Amino acid sequence: MRATQLFTRTAKAHPADETAKNAQLLIQAGFINKEMAGVYSYLPLGKRVLEKIIQIIREEMDAAGGNELSLTALQQKEAWEASGRWNDEVMDVWFKTKLASGSELGLAPTHEEPLTQLMKRFITSYKDLPVYPYQFQIKFRNELRSKSGLMRGREFWMKDLYSFSRNQAEHEAFYEKISLVYDRVYTRLGIGEITYKTFASGGSFSKYSHEYQTLSDVGEDIIYVHEAKRIAINQEVYNDEVLADLGIAKDELKEIKAVEVGNIFTLGTKFSEPLSLTFTDEDGSVKPVFMGSYGIGPSRLMGLLAEHFADEKGLVWPENVAPFKVFLAQLGNEPEVTKASQKLYDDLQASGIEVFWDDRDARPGEKFADADLYGMPYRVIVSKKTVDKGMFEFKKRTEQDAQLVSYEELVKALGA
Repeated sequence: MRATQLFTRTAKAHPADETAKNAQLLIQAGFINKEMAGVYSYLPLGKRVLEKIIQIIREEMDAAGGNELSLTALQQKEAWEASGRWNDEVMDVWFKTKLASGSELGLAPTHEEPLTQLMKRFITSYKDLPVYPYQFQIKFRNELRSKSGLMRGREFWMKDLYSFSRNQAEHEAFYEKISLVYDRVYTRLGIGEITYKTFASGGSFSKYSHEYQTLSDVGEDIIYVHEAKRIAINQEVYNDEVLADLGIAKDELKEIKAVEVGNIFTLGTKFSEPLSLTFTDEDGSVKPVFMGSYGIGPSRLMGLLAEHFADEKGLVWPENVAPFKVFLAQLGNEPEVTKASQKLYDDLQASGIEVFWDDRDARPGEKFADADLYGMPYRVIVSKKTVDKGMFEFKKRTEQDAQLVSYEELVKALGA
């Protein structure tokens, strides 16, 4: 991509009406646009980041046996009435509307009910199980407060996978498998070392559920971390019984603020029984399907990564999710500079390296400031000075000093 082909531009200052650091930086850099509290549009650079996060999650869900689909956001109330969750007193985050005919609809806050209803078409026998459908979709929740940028929205992206199993033992085997898969997702996103599998309330489904909590000063949750065992306990279930279950003592734990970046739940037959999702087992008996739910929020992760890795100059993206790997700054419009920039751009693209070419007629300081604000991992400068020397100026986003390198050294540094 060339800067002259990009319709967005950076701003000199943070938006005055935004208090969350992640949203301030993402809006200033032109990655997102705030439509209203808790609702953001993803602009070209931000969309690239979001899609890269989604792709990492997709690859891991597919490797675990997931089947990707896409369910509707508009929800008929019958399935939700069957589970008891259409009632606003039971689920208080509904956005509801009506068709012209007067029929009441909801905008999906989650998808247990509609997917359970759908699977009745395809699950009738034990031979149809287990199965693991999942999707990436925008969810809608009427949150009372949305002051954390992308980390708490009224409209947000969610990956929700659901497991349909013959029994609890089959379910638990997948539950443990997906737990390890989640660890790989967070490692690939660059936050594996500060993200902990956290014991939380299982509600009416099981004794415990598990959240994945990333340590952060802006977190809304308090967790108690056992660093040696790489586990944590959410404040909501922090008591002597849980400590005994886990075989740990209070003085082995650290109290830390964290952001929830994923969760895994045992659902049991909570939804399959009221919605009559059953199967015929090998012995001819009819049984309810045993279910689980596994969520990760790509948009929340984008906000967390933006906030966690940022510095005083702007965004600092992990290489796996950066919109482009290289920010190529062309300084000057001399023919030889343009030619050298074009060649490097073409060569790197041909090597599979994504390059953002800043070919604007703008001052060097403006380009350098934008490079820092965008947060791409590497900056390469082509100027009359570097061309005359047959070199390139190269700098990592996380380092202060640039260095002059040859073409061969540059290609090697970029892994081309």
